[in-house]
Amino acid sequence: MTTQTNFIRRDPAEVDPWAETCGAIRCLIEESDGAAAEVHHVEIEDAKLHYHNRTDEFYYVIDGQGTMILDDNEIELHTGVVVYVPRGVKHKAIGKLTVLTVCIPRGVLNNVHELE
Repeated sequence: MTTQTNFIRRDPAEVDPWAETCGAIRCLIEESDGAAAEVHHVEIEDAKLHYHNRTDEFYYVIDGQGTMILDDNEIELHTGVVVYVPRGVKHKAIGKLTVLTVCIPRGVLNNVHELE
């Protein structure tokens, strides 16, 4: 496994978003960067229920409010909330939210299993 040896600086305003399972995603730290994790800036709207069988995720809500489905649970989301989503947990966020996701280990974009 290759480890990143140089620092990385990326500004979300300089990264073009693309449509993904949760909404518009900007990959700030990508698998190809060789860092220990991936970091994504995501504007969530109309997310689909999904899970990852090899990747854990941390969601940090930068802005907005809504809810998140985690298996059979529903929790409230608002600015400042952090949620840990272990691998295998079916999840989706509902509402208009901007979040930062940290995905460990890297490779999450090749490990999305949509359920709807």
